[in-house]
Amino acid sequence: SGSNVSTITVCLELHEMGFHVSHSQITRLYSRFTSLDKGENGTLSREDFQRIPELAINPLGDRIINAFFPEGEDQVNFRGFMRTLAHFRPIEDNEKNKDPTASEPLNSRTNKLLFAFQLYDLDRDDKISRDELLQVLRMMVGVNISDEQLGSIADRTIQEADQNGDNSISFNEFIKVLSALEQVFIKDLSVLFSVHLSLDPD
Repeated sequence: SGSNVSTITVCLELHEMGFHVSHSQITRLYSRFTSLDKGENGTLSREDFQRIPELAINPLGDRIINAFFPEGEDQVNFRGFMRTLAHFRPIEDNEKNKDPTASEPLNSRTNKLLFAFQLYDLDRDDKISRDELLQVLRMMVGVNISDEQLGSIADRTIQEADQNGDNSISFNEFIKVLSALEQVFIKDLSVLFSVHLSLDPD
């Protein structure tokens, strides 16, 4: 059937991206995708994502939702939906020693960190400014910390990470400052994968 052909096509595309997923997983996620597609037009809007409880209560929910949408777009199709979800998937032990010539999977350490970096890079200029860091910190902590305390945290973070003196954090600087905290950070990022699990019911 047409739907089977479409599912196989998506499977093949994801395999090319280094994201290995079974036909049954694709089918379940497609079912979840269509249940979120209230307009029944084969795409999801930001409003559709906001109906997911885990995203609605996540302080970075709006940033995560934005990550599903290419710049200037307000709808995402199933392929784009799956491509973004791939970043959340934990790295399986049997995936760690793959052919080094193969393309890097979307859920590799580097791509997970890039995805996290982009949550902070609000204007998508490939660097995190003090104002952007402050905005994200404010989203995460709410009103529990004063502006002065947040400013101090932002200043210390940039001072520690900024190696070229531009008072912002590039992706390479972001990776270096996180290296000491890598295991904790990757674990926290995998918690975000609960978004994926909520979209992939048993």
